[in-house]
Amino acid sequence: MGMFSFIKEAGEKLFGRGEAKAAQEAAAAKPTPENVAALSKTAGDAIETYINSMGLKVDGLDISFDAPSGTVTVAGVAPDQATKEKVLLCCGNVAQVSAVKDLMTVASSSAESQMYVVESGDNLSKISKQFYGTPNKYTQIFEANKPMLSDPDKIYPGQVLRIPPDA
Repeated sequence: MGMFSFIKEAGEKLFGRGEAKAAQEAAAAKPTPENVAALSKTAGDAIETYINSMGLKVDGLDISFDAPSGTVTVAGVAPDQATKEKVLLCCGNVAQVSAVKDLMTVASSSAESQMYVVESGDNLSKISKQFYGTPNKYTQIFEANKPMLSDPDKIYPGQVLRIPPDA
């Protein structure tokens, strides 16, 4: 359990289309408690849909979003530590999310990964050299961040990546 910080301006733009966009516009135009609650629910649903689209299976997955603070709360039982960490990153690497409150547990525990915030000029080889002492283990970082990463060259400043223990 814990709270993880993210860069609010970086990440997937899940709230800029469909129902999420309409709810965001309504809350911005007239910030009534009802509009803010509708935005929070719609945004939470969009994040849950995104997690499911990544193929990450969590028993009892429960996602809520607090629009005023930009905080996602996530609960459920992940089958393993890697899935838990990927779900947390899916929640946090979304534009307008500034923090993720982790209430998840794991069925089968293992060593936790380190988290790394991508900086301008970074690439996976450079990050690999920093954490593993060699740039040649960049594929280990890439694999640890699938399916959120589809290409090792497509990382962006502000994105948070999993850096698993060296295998």
